[in-house]
Amino acid sequence: MRTTNDLTPHAATAAAILPLVGGAANVTSVAHCMTRLRLGLRDRTLVREDALRSLPAVLGVVADDDSFQIVLGPGTVTRVTPEFEALVTGTAGAPVTGTAGAPVTGTADALAARGAEWKAARQQRNATPLKLLLRRIANIFVPLIPALIGCGVIAGLGGLLVNLGWLPSLTPALAAIASGFMALIAVFVGHNTAKEFGGTPVLGGAVAAIVVYAGVAKVTAFGMTLAPGQGGVLGALAAALLGTYVEKWCRRWVPEALDVLVTPTLTVLLTGLVTLYVLMYTAGELSTAIGTGANWLLDHTGVFAGLVLGGLFLPLVMLGLHQALIPLHTTLIQQQGYTVLLPVLAMAGAGQVGAALAVYVRLRHDQSLRTTIRSALPAGLLGVGEPLIYGVSLPLGRPFVTACAGGAAGGAFVGFFSMLGDKIGSTAIGPSGWALFPLLKGTGGLALTAAVYAGGLLTGYVVGFAATYFFGLARTVRGTVSGVCDSSKEGQDTDPGGNPPP
Repeated sequence: MRTTNDLTPHAATAAAILPLVGGAANVTSVAHCMTRLRLGLRDRTLVREDALRSLPAVLGVVADDDSFQIVLGPGTVTRVTPEFEALVTGTAGAPVTGTAGAPVTGTADALAARGAEWKAARQQRNATPLKLLLRRIANIFVPLIPALIGCGVIAGLGGLLVNLGWLPSLTPALAAIASGFMALIAVFVGHNTAKEFGGTPVLGGAVAAIVVYAGVAKVTAFGMTLAPGQGGVLGALAAALLGTYVEKWCRRWVPEALDVLVTPTLTVLLTGLVTLYVLMYTAGELSTAIGTGANWLLDHTGVFAGLVLGGLFLPLVMLGLHQALIPLHTTLIQQQGYTVLLPVLAMAGAGQVGAALAVYVRLRHDQSLRTTIRSALPAGLLGVGEPLIYGVSLPLGRPFVTACAGGAAGGAFVGFFSMLGDKIGSTAIGPSGWALFPLLKGTGGLALTAAVYAGGLLTGYVVGFAATYFFGLARTVRGTVSGVCDSSKEGQDTDPGGNPPP
């Protein structure tokens, strides 16, 4: 029998997590996004959440109606997931023994528990049909993010070489590598859509492939000749969703003996005709409207639009709904080569970092909380905000609001320059914070684009810090969290540093 000491760090993390979520028998599905291990669980009551949070590799826990999500951070999650999946499926060898580790004590753990209580209270109110649909759409696009990031970085590198006039013989190859996935992304979207909604994935990919097939240029719909790729990912998503319902309808009445022949044929034929003569045109018009609307919004109301978008993005991240924006980003990237929305939304992470730094300064006697902030801050600087959200700002309450204020200020800064004609965007989605610099592209050249984005980050840091420092901590919270007052002192005043009077 092996122990956790015999395993690699990532295998040991997976082995430590499994018993805390109820064991392999309690796990119905395993997946991951950029930062989170997403588990389907039969019985949530079997989860030992406090012990789970105490694991060194676990940055936070998020429970929604579709999955139980364990925040591990970028890079780590992609290595832990296969190890965890192997344990669940029984392919990892002999059983592993070991403990989850001693629970963390102190106020940082108390804040994590308070955050968990808040999320549990919100869960019932968030289980609306619209939000559930948005989560399903997110599940379609999240697996595509690694390819989007890789191709985006290569596209950015190729663009830089073109601007500098370096390696002209290599840049066409880089362009082909970066564009290949984007040219066929509709197929992957169709595959994932059918899988998510209970259809046959390959049939979803087949009907979505119609959207990007060059031969559609010979088809006329609504008096107009179609163009390959018209409708983009939105058309592919609609086609695959329709195909899934057609497939299910066929399986209800087609005899079993003919199912293997008739169902796929009718699914592709009927869905394909509707895609060509309705969906591609309709989705194309919608995609154009999205691009036009996003540009108009930032060009004419840039400060206000940045204020709203930057200020509201953290609540979307908190609710796990931010991934539903991926279709909009992908549509803009397909149309314009970059998404103008992502740099604005990234300012929310800057506000979060500023707020966390202010908490670190104000609560200087709370070593456990300061340790939590130190461990989560590097991820926050790279745009991974969940550890700071669920470990610091959300449980404290006010710092979450002041972090949103910092994000709003940073978004307004970027929006202001967009109104001046210096529009900035990202050639891919996924990274944020400092990690977004290699993906930046804009109308004013690389140096100006990077300067505007850096100015937005700095504005978010400063406003988030200042708002939290002066308004982000109630007096009773300062004292209680710092461990320098008890219930008998909650009514006493504290000085600006959070200390009670002598």
